[in-house]
Amino acid sequence: MLDVEKKVRKAGFSLIIGIDEAGRGPLAGPVVAAAVALKKHSPPFQVRDSKKLSAAQREKAFHKIYEYAHVGVGIMSEGVIDEVNILQATFLAMQMAVIQLLSGLPGSRKTKKNFEKRICLLIDGNQFQSDLPYCFKTIVKGDEQVLSIACASIIAKVTRDRILGAYHRVFPEYGFNQHKGYPTRRHKQAIRRWGLSSIHRKTFHCQL
Repeated sequence: MLDVEKKVRKAGFSLIIGIDEAGRGPLAGPVVAAAVALKKHSPPFQVRDSKKLSAAQREKAFHKIYEYAHVGVGIMSEGVIDEVNILQATFLAMQMAVIQLLSGLPGSRKTKKNFEKRICLLIDGNQFQSDLPYCFKTIVKGDEQVLSIACASIIAKVTRDRILGAYHRVFPEYGFNQHKGYPTRRHKQAIRRWGLSSIHRKTFHCQL
């Protein structure tokens, strides 16, 4: 899964950041994006797309990634999603994740000549909009091809699942701990019975 990163590095980029999101499809909760830059060219672990791992495997990988990579997380609430739409909220979350990652880098690295020009963002998917001054490349099914993107998918998924787990303790009647806000049959039945909670995306009601 390092082939793409190696090619980008050979092109002159020294900081390669993989980006992915979790939570574009749910009816409730935030969209979460993660940005990951591996500290070593060949880290001593391998991961797969978060969707192919069990919850326990994701948790284990989550801690490993934080140990061997620079990580940033961006979260856009259901309120922002309703205001600007899910696609734009996702782009904003991705930008926030990159900014957080870069803010955590050692100061000596950021003062190097042409630092900004040596950054390349690898984004899972086929589109991206950004005000950030960095080179970027979108990769369809990038979470299956690029290690840093696969790592980002795990960070985003675990982070969002934890948020929905916390919401479940506030709104147990909706079963957020099971479906994580996705439009399952049980979730739709709960909405019909209890109505929309404060964390539901009001602009997604047409999916009911």
